Amino acid sequence: MNGIDYIADTNAIIYLLSGNLCMKPYISKRLGISIISEMEILSFSGMTDADEKCIMSFVNDCIVLELSEKIKNHAIMLRRICKIKLPDAIAAATAIEYSLPLITADKNFRQIPGIDLILIEPILS
Repeated sequence: MNGIDYIADTNAIIYLLSGNLCMKPYISKRLGISIISEMEILSFSGMTDADEKCIMSFVNDCIVLELSEKIKNHAIMLRRICKIKLPDAIAAATAIEYSLPLITADKNFRQIPGIDLILIEPILS
């Protein structure tokens, strides 16, 4: 949909921006990110101007998927049945509603029904 290959969770974005090799297969793909992931990566304390410029460049290369009524309601339902954090519920609901795989290192997403999940393992250097 909309030329998006995957949706990247916040931790996957962090690994990608830090050059972690676990994200190498996805670098040339068209990534979508949920609005909550954009908010999370732009709200880290201690961010330098250079960091912010790098993150904004990345965000501008992605398709940011807004919070629709359907995604909101799905996220509420996921929180009730899976007892997950609100940002995770929004990211998962976004992936499910767009029928796209979610790239993440967070194993807690495995409990979410109906999600197409790509679990990555960060490569420690």
